[in-house]
Amino acid sequence: MTALEAAEAATAPSPTTSTSSAPIPTSKDAPAASETQVKPNLPPLSPAEFRAYNRLAEHMDLFHNHFRQTWNTLYNAASTGRRPAAMSLKAFINEGLSFISHLETHHSIEETYIFPVLARKMPEFKAGKGNGAAELLRQHREIHKGMDELQDYLMKCRSGELDLEIAALKARLDTWGTVLWTHLDQEVKTLGAENMRQYWTIEEINRIPM
Repeated sequence: MTALEAAEAATAPSPTTSTSSAPIPTSKDAPAASETQVKPNLPPLSPAEFRAYNRLAEHMDLFHNHFRQTWNTLYNAASTGRRPAAMSLKAFINEGLSFISHLETHHSIEETYIFPVLARKMPEFKAGKGNGAAELLRQHREIHKGMDELQDYLMKCRSGELDLEIAALKARLDTWGTVLWTHLDQEVKTLGAENMRQYWTIEEINRIPM
């Protein structure tokens, strides 16, 4: 049995775990019925319980803060026409390409190792085709469309095929900035203590591979 299989087996539903579905924030696509069920009322968490249930959210937010900071570096330069002090044009282009590479890797790890485990109980992470996928997965797809266009543009700028133009860079960032920031916040909120306790015990949370 692989480590992933063991992790998945460890987080299989147990008789003591609530499996009520949590609502998903509104999106332009109508959520599945399983994503709109009412949560049960649960007693307040102690500080220790909150920390345990909030572990995945805190861990995810560390990654997301890095993406937020790098996005701000790129977008501020695209908005003002001024690169960060002491950053060459080549370094700036490489910063953009590195941002795309890291975000792509982050999403790949989530969809391969994390989301399938969470989807055992949580409709927010269910995979599917088109609108059949959970909202967070649909956001991934929309984000990747913008990432691909930006990556193609920056690669041509790095090779010398195109000159980097601030207006062109900003236009490409604007196509997916809103969905990216919505996703970074919504994913962390979905992994937060008050939502996670609807589905998992603390022991199960501790066994989720992240």
